[in-house]
Order: sequence, then C-alpha cells, then structure tokens
Amino acid sequence: MATISFTRGAPSLDIIDVEGLREAADRALREDPAGVTAYGTAVGYRPLREWIADQHGVVPERVIVTNGSMQADAFLFDALVQTGDTVITELPTYDRTLLSLRNRGADVRMVELEPDGIDVAALERVLVAGARPKLAHIIPNFQNPAGYTLSSAKRERLLELARAHEFIVFEDDPYIALRFEGEAIERMVAADPDNVIYASSFSKTVCPGARVGYLVGPEDLIATIVKLATWSYISPNMLAQGIVNQFARSGAIDASIETVKAALRERATALCDALEREIPDARFVRPQGGYFLWVELPRGVDVDALAEAGAERDVQFVKGTDFVLEGGESSLRLAYAGVTPEEIEEGVARLADAYRAVTAGAGAGVA
Repeated sequence: MATISFTRGAPSLDIIDVEGLREAADRALREDPAGVTAYGTAVGYRPLREWIADQHGVVPERVIVTNGSMQADAFLFDALVQTGDTVITELPTYDRTLLSLRNRGADVRMVELEPDGIDVAALERVLVAGARPKLAHIIPNFQNPAGYTLSSAKRERLLELARAHEFIVFEDDPYIALRFEGEAIERMVAADPDNVIYASSFSKTVCPGARVGYLVGPEDLIATIVKLATWSYISPNMLAQGIVNQFARSGAIDASIETVKAALRERATALCDALEREIPDARFVRPQGGYFLWVELPRGVDVDALAEAGAERDVQFVKGTDFVLEGGESSLRLAYAGVTPEEIEEGVARLADAYRAVTAGAGAGVA
C-alpha cells in the first residue's frame, strides 16, 4: 500500500509547468549565457531583482534575491535579532521559523492566531505589559500551518501598533498569489514601506526546486543584508534566478499560478468534504487559498498516538505540537498541494480509521 503524505507544502509534479521551465532555461542560456553561468553579486540576478522591484513599485536597491525565502529569513534575523531580543510570532507558526528564532536565542512571544489573523488585542496587551519586540513575524495570507488570512482591519491595527511601539513587521508572504476564493488584500509593505520587511518566494508559484526567494525593505536594511550575504557566499544561484526571470517575464508564471490555484481549489474542497464526512469531530476553517488546513480534534485526543496509528496505515501528517512552544496536542496540519483528490479521499479514509482506533478506548478522556 503506497504511503499518502499530507506533510509537505509543495505542489505535485502534475501541476508544475515543466515545459515552460525548460523553455525558460533555454532562453536564459541563449540570451544571457555569461550572466547566468558566472558568479554574480550578493544582490542576486539583476534582471530578476529589477522585475521584482517593478512588481512592488520600488527601486531595485530595496530588493535582495536569495536562495529561497528561508535564506532571506535567516539573513533578516541575523541582521536584526540578537540573543534575548523579543520577537512576536503567531500561535501556531511555521516550525522552521520558530526553530530559527530559538536557535538565535530570541525571546519568542507567541500570540494566538484567529481565523482572521493574529489576535491584535492580545498583542496589544503583551505590548502594554512591557514587551519591547524587535520585530513581529507574520504570515498574512493562508498562513502556514493554519491556512488563515489576516484581515484588512487587523493589518491596519498591526501597523499602528508597530509604529507606536517601534517594532518592525516581518511580512512573510510566499502564498499571496495562491488565492482561489475571495478578494485579495493589500500587502502591508505597500501601506507602510518603512516599517515593514517583506519576504516571498517562487517555490510555490514556479517550483520548489528553483529555491528562489527575496526580501523587500528599506534601502539601509537591505544594504546591511547584502553585506551579510556577501560574507556568506559570493552570490546566490544565478542559473536558477535566470530561469525564474525568464519564466516570469514571459508570462508563463501567470499561467502557472492559474494552474496551481485551480488544483488547490479542487484539492482543498476534496479534503474538507472528506473530513466532514469521515471525521465529524474535526474542526477547521475552509481555506480560501494556499496549501494548508489546520485541524482541531476534541480535547484529549492524543495526536502522537494518531500519528503512529496513521503511519501503520500509510498516511502521514504533521503534528500541531511542531508549530508551538507548548500545547497543540490535539491538533494537526494537513497539506493538500501535493496530493490528488483521489489520494485525498483514500488518505482521509485511512486517517479516519486511525482516529477511530485511537479514540475507541479514550472514553471520557476525549471531550
């Protein structure tokens, strides 16, 4: 029995434009062989840097292109976060970000995430109580792991709090283009470019293997990060960035995004419908975009045991405890981008069987 995995936030091969990438690679090597095969500079492949700057309506000096957005995050944290510095994150938040901050000795303060984004009233209470954060890490669109989106009103309030309490908002936004329901919301960096650092990635819209991400921010901070990047490497991957540049400028990226969004809509619907049918106890918010669904099970359900039971049935997911400092014992994340609707149906059936096995003897312990 083949394993069905809901663990990876990555598109399956069938929705990646392999032919478009091959053509983009051919153009990159034909039109700029010297540029894409040589060492570049730490700012990244300059034509792609300029394209990104144009998309954001800023000068190129406000942009650095990196080997994936996680490297962009790492450079930003190296520039801003020292041991003992307070950093606000959502609760739950992306596990790799949480690990990166903790490894730097940051004082991480997690603030509850609601279906319309971080609880800004709770954040204000943390600030009034005396916290002086260096920055707040926010995933505003289709948050990883929850799939939630920060509302327009909460974005405005968050920026007001950032200005009043003098911290930077780190807008970590790799999923913005993957909205398949509802209306888009303005980026916070567009509303307040001096107090927001913006990160995004082509991993979700082109392909994960490209490993191309970027930062947009104030020129002085970007210049500091460019120095850190220079010390870390001579340049990022010019060939990958050259291919992404051609893919973007040709318009292939727009068609790719539409393909991915259509698949995500179908897969998210299949997942939610299957969960409602197979595991009525599960509580979740239907996503409007992105890759992830956060599932809350009744209090007392042991997700560690559920993961073991799932593995015995060849179905995998990520435990909620991976995305928090404490708690999350009855929650899990399901990633639906890399599984077909047919695999989703079978995977949820297996998960439901594991759930029934785990809860059969729980009795009053599950509420």
